[in-house]
Amino acid sequence: MKKFGLIGGVGYLATLDYYKNINEGFKKRLANPLKSGSNPPMVIESINIAEAYNLVQQKNWKDFTKLFSNAIHRLCGAGAEFAAIAANTAHIVFDDIQADSPIPLIGIVDETCKRARKQAVKKMIIFGTDFTMGSGMYEAKCAQFDIEAISPNEADRKIIHDIIFPNLESGIVLEHEKEMLLSIARKMQKEHHADALVLGCTELPFAIKDGDLEIMLLDTGAIHIDAILDNIMMP
Repeated sequence: MKKFGLIGGVGYLATLDYYKNINEGFKKRLANPLKSGSNPPMVIESINIAEAYNLVQQKNWKDFTKLFSNAIHRLCGAGAEFAAIAANTAHIVFDDIQADSPIPLIGIVDETCKRARKQAVKKMIIFGTDFTMGSGMYEAKCAQFDIEAISPNEADRKIIHDIIFPNLESGIVLEHEKEMLLSIARKMQKEHHADALVLGCTELPFAIKDGDLEIMLLDTGAIHIDAILDNIMMP
């Protein structure tokens, strides 16, 4: 069994979900029911979301990368054998973070594309922060899996981003804002004949649930957690 390191704090509610679901998923995977009260070996490094957000707004990718790289080195120093970042936006610079990492990293974009291919998805809509949707990172990675990724137009990206910050980031779901998200998704599904909607922000599942749309939902956080558990369970 491997000790896992999680970079959290971006935001803290998603970090809570990761911690809770990793522990619950670990218990479900245990072969010995007598050990069902066990917890996986894990350490969390919580960074300042305000600092991260400001660096992204400034497009200061050097210091943004350094913020996460330093956190991974601290996780490694605490005994983590592999790590992951509980946020999509940080994966804009994932390749640079990974290149500097002393331990293996589990990437949320990689794992989402793998799951999409397994589900035979050919075309998917990307929702997330404006930084994520405008970065092209899902489009580039999906192309490697022969999947087309489509992000909303600039106006719709702003609407989605402004719902994520500050409300969803704080766990606040307003009904009219939820309907705005669903309306954009329905419009894009009809226009592009997409197979799936990627919830490319770990707070989006607070608002968009299974059954809300007639389209497959790819919850990036849940997919990420499955991959993390796979690695924790390795001997």
